[in-house]
Amino acid sequence: MTVFFCCKCGAALTQELEALPGVPEINYLGSERDPETRRAPSTVPRGYYAIETEPWGAPYVPQPDQETRKPAQPRGPSMVIDGMFMTSAGMTNSVVVHPDDVPDLQPLPDRTRSVGCCGPSGEYGLNRACPCGAPVATLTADCMGPYELHLDPVRVYAFDQ
Repeated sequence: MTVFFCCKCGAALTQELEALPGVPEINYLGSERDPETRRAPSTVPRGYYAIETEPWGAPYVPQPDQETRKPAQPRGPSMVIDGMFMTSAGMTNSVVVHPDDVPDLQPLPDRTRSVGCCGPSGEYGLNRACPCGAPVATLTADCMGPYELHLDPVRVYAFDQ
């Protein structure tokens, strides 16, 4: 079992979580979306975490192949900026958790990073902070993508119980 802590203040951000062998594949475009919030089911079940080994999140760069539209990042929708298909050049090894497993995180004061249609899209980078104020995570909770929380591997650390 593993607990994740804030690197700035040392506060525990999660309860004990169990590792999954990989990030589960989900159908976030399926009919399982919550009719009220329009969110997909969480990518990772409560009580678990997984490591995203692929680049994920901001910044985004043009895809090398502009002829074929691909998702901008794992489990994400495609993204077009200035008429170009984009791909993530963001962090690798982020920790993907169920958003409810990190209940004390707060939106950053500058809510521009939390924009989206029905919730934060996550495309603008870190948008959740530890109670001490340190930005530590990115929440994606928009109707156009998956529902997941990515803990930044540079801003949090793990302790195995």
